[in-house]
Amino acid sequence: MKKQYYIYKYPHPAVAVDCVVFGVVSSCLEILLIQRRNEPYKDSWALPGGFLGIDESLEEAVKRELSEEINYRPEYLYQIGAFGDPDRDPRERVISIAYYTFLQIEKACLVANSDAAKLEWFYIRNLPNLAFDHLKIVNAALEILQKKVKCEPFGYGLLPSKFRLSLLQSIYEDIIGEPLDKRNFRKKLLKYGLVKPLNEFEKIHPHRPARLYEFNYENYIKYKEKGIDLTR
Repeated sequence: MKKQYYIYKYPHPAVAVDCVVFGVVSSCLEILLIQRRNEPYKDSWALPGGFLGIDESLEEAVKRELSEEINYRPEYLYQIGAFGDPDRDPRERVISIAYYTFLQIEKACLVANSDAAKLEWFYIRNLPNLAFDHLKIVNAALEILQKKVKCEPFGYGLLPSKFRLSLLQSIYEDIIGEPLDKRNFRKKLLKYGLVKPLNEFEKIHPHRPARLYEFNYENYIKYKEKGIDLTR
């Protein structure tokens, strides 16, 4: 069927996509930012993203932009929402549909390319000034995670396959912005069988090796559907 084209008498906005990429760096929850190569906001830090192609779905556009700018194509994407303040982009009227994803750093080979002059990880609680309204997008993503950890287990697909329980607790604390009781947190993890101890250890101190664990995927999915709060 031949495509039909129409001319509208009313102006209409451009559509863009942006993505918050979460990763664990040095036992902290961080996000990946790009340094913009071009104007507007040249040399400023921003979320990876760009304009939607005319024949693309939203998720296809996000995956393409991430592949072009940071050499990473995520398997899963989660929508944050729409951001459409009239003056959010100085070039024209732009509405952005924002997503977030998780990246296991040891499995990725990140490279700055395309519109990204440079890329760098930043601690979620200590971000630089961001271009456009990207801080608003990051805060919205963090609010989603704060709600998630209070009703379901968290960390699978973000942490490495083998991890210390202190690392998992640290990520929870980064999300909710306050410390958790170590004993209670570990007790719940083991009580509900969310993690399995391994006969492997990591030397974080010369005389105090820390046991490594892995997620019990079956129980993880069970309590993701059933619901559980590890923060109380």
